Amino acid sequence: MSSEFTIATLGSHSALQILKGAKDEGFQTIAICKRGMESPYHQFKVADRIITLDHFSQFDEAEEELLDMNAIMIPHGSFIAYMGIEKVKNLKVHYYGNKAILDWEADRRKEMKWLKQAQLHLPRTFDSPEEIDRPVIVKFFGAGGGRGYFLAKDRNDFYQKYEKQVKSGIVEQELQYSIQEYVIGNPVYIHYFHSIIQNETEIMSFDRRYETNVDSIGRIPSKDQQELGIQPSYLVIGNTPLVVRESLLPEMIQMGERVVETSKEIVAKGLFGPFCLETIVTDTGKIVCFEISARIVAGTNPFVNGSPYTWLRYNEPMSTGRRIAREIKEAIQDNRINEVLS
Repeated sequence: MSSEFTIATLGSHSALQILKGAKDEGFQTIAICKRGMESPYHQFKVADRIITLDHFSQFDEAEEELLDMNAIMIPHGSFIAYMGIEKVKNLKVHYYGNKAILDWEADRRKEMKWLKQAQLHLPRTFDSPEEIDRPVIVKFFGAGGGRGYFLAKDRNDFYQKYEKQVKSGIVEQELQYSIQEYVIGNPVYIHYFHSIIQNETEIMSFDRRYETNVDSIGRIPSKDQQELGIQPSYLVIGNTPLVVRESLLPEMIQMGERVVETSKEIVAKGLFGPFCLETIVTDTGKIVCFEISARIVAGTNPFVNGSPYTWLRYNEPMSTGRRIAREIKEAIQDNRINEVLS
């Protein structure tokens, strides 16, 4: 029964959706918040208990209490960023998802190997700035919400912009980065859920990211952009829902299925639960995948009451947060809870 367990997560990213979904499925809920950041979880009444820490680095201080409450931690993007992969791996509290997949998500070279093995269309990657022969986007490992990303057209442009990012303190010099071909097209973020209990990969929803300042530059005439010397940035400040052309759905479903099947070849148990393929759809309809997020993404937040796709399948409100809780509840009922925890 769900009353035997409590659902917990860090108060950030997609916690409102996760906790709301857990309550809808009959679970007690816990938000672990940084001091001063508790108000949304009070106001929206999604947390039955709030544990406050001065810093998330003090998570160890809350872990015994979470163990006493038989809590299941639900990871999200901020959880991984604040805690760090090694600390997450060493958690004693129950964890929903497969910790073994985290190394493949965090290392962009391993990530590209995984996606290539799953036969997805990928942008070209460059091993060094010296190889740049076309427009590229430079992404820093672990950069929260796209912070510090920049475009470059050649090696000289790369080094000028890289030094500017470091000197301004936007990124730290020791951060690793990847250099990817910049593919022209429309960004589409595909939200999936792979169920161990149902043995199926579902499409949950789609979104587009709203990024600053790249999404506001278009309001400024190109002549003024050049005179002002504006440098595009890609910090995500929100997400907008998207319904895709129906003829794209078969390929998108198969992409998710292949990613899951390939994950079983690279780590024991493979990828399960929510994940997102971050793609560009070109003017020819080609779907190019440039990244995977192997957990719930903030782009699912517009769908707290469900998306058009979850309405088609469930005919009731079904957010990704609630889908996680439903999977956990069914695993408990079927005596398979250990299969969805790590």
